[in-house]
Amino acid sequence: MEVKAGYKQTDIGVIPEDWQVKPLTGLAAILHGFGFQSQYFTSFGNFRLTTPGHFHEEGGFRDLGDKQKYYDGPLPSGYLLNKGDMIVAMTEQADGLLGSAALVPISGTYLHNQRLGKVKILSSELSIRYLYLVFNSRGYRAKVRETAAGTKVKHTSPTKLLEIPIPIPPTIAEQEAIAEALSDADALIEALEQLLAKKRQVKQGAMQELLTGKRRLPGFSGKWEVKTLGELGEITGAGVDKKIRSDEEPVRLVNYLDVYHRDFIYSKDLNHWVSAPSAQLKRCAVRKGDIFFTPSSEMPYDIAISAIAMEDISDAAYSYHVVRLRLNEENDWNLAFRTYIFKTRYFLSQAETMCEGSGKRYVITLKRFRELKVYFPSDVKEQTAIAEILSDMDAEIAALEGKLSKAREVKAGMMSVLLTGKVRLKPKP
Repeated sequence: MEVKAGYKQTDIGVIPEDWQVKPLTGLAAILHGFGFQSQYFTSFGNFRLTTPGHFHEEGGFRDLGDKQKYYDGPLPSGYLLNKGDMIVAMTEQADGLLGSAALVPISGTYLHNQRLGKVKILSSELSIRYLYLVFNSRGYRAKVRETAAGTKVKHTSPTKLLEIPIPIPPTIAEQEAIAEALSDADALIEALEQLLAKKRQVKQGAMQELLTGKRRLPGFSGKWEVKTLGELGEITGAGVDKKIRSDEEPVRLVNYLDVYHRDFIYSKDLNHWVSAPSAQLKRCAVRKGDIFFTPSSEMPYDIAISAIAMEDISDAAYSYHVVRLRLNEENDWNLAFRTYIFKTRYFLSQAETMCEGSGKRYVITLKRFRELKVYFPSDVKEQTAIAEILSDMDAEIAALEGKLSKAREVKAGMMSVLLTGKVRLKPKP
């Protein structure tokens, strides 16, 4: 393939002749985080635990809202992050997160937690803002995935990340010009994320009032019940693993990430394919009304995050990383209500208390899952009324999420041409 004048072919593709391709070894360092002890984790406080959940899959810092957990124990020196610090996810808590980079939004509150790398620039040849963009580029992330270790949970290391070659414009000025060109896209994304965070906080407040009986809607005065999940239906695990075999039937997967980041699961949203024997696929089928939970995590407060299947999905099965609750026929709850009721502090705090772990991984057993209790109105009409209010809030949130998705697509297109030098920018004088 002919390369146009002023460009050259390299191992990472075609780039301008005056750009270099170098590994980051010697140009940057990546520092390990600290293993903060779970006994000091709290629901509020000054110091926020930073986890892989704070990363968007395509890169960037995610506000966890009501899922944010805090730390109230001894604080070792050097592990408090500052605004503009670049951090990178060293383990793949969910598909697509490995190697994702983010810039810390504020100083003095987020902690440099274990399994997160903090990137430090060592050379005057490199801009941290440019490097942040490189880390979140498709080419770099593909290399991170290729060099990752682990079977069930992928992980990387500072050495592996620093060995990946990257394209480097010849001057800091040009690197900063690239970063600046993308700053407007980042500003729009950040503004939409902040608005989304506010909308989610309002919804969370409404949930805590409506789903605990603290606030009753007009016309309803019936009793609320308390039951265990084992009394409500069947809890099952042992889902499908991530393997494709030619002699088995392929299906789409409801995986950890689908459950962790969604409230409702639709067929159109499932993008991961696996295969399994037909008997396992039948046992792990996805039916309308099935409720899925996260049974394990690096942090105890991420246990029992839930999402609901809003339709029968005949060509899907659930992952071994999640568990399924299928309600008994007599528990004919409102469909949307099934998701909302499992997101209260009343429910989630039980899971956090019951999970077991050594500080690296926390798990709640199926037996313990069956013992979790949920508080709910017995009148399905009241369930429906509550769900309608919260669904309207979700519709506003979904519209904002659509705008945010488009903004991210625009930024991705700009990155593809700016980080390869297809479009050159003149630095500001």
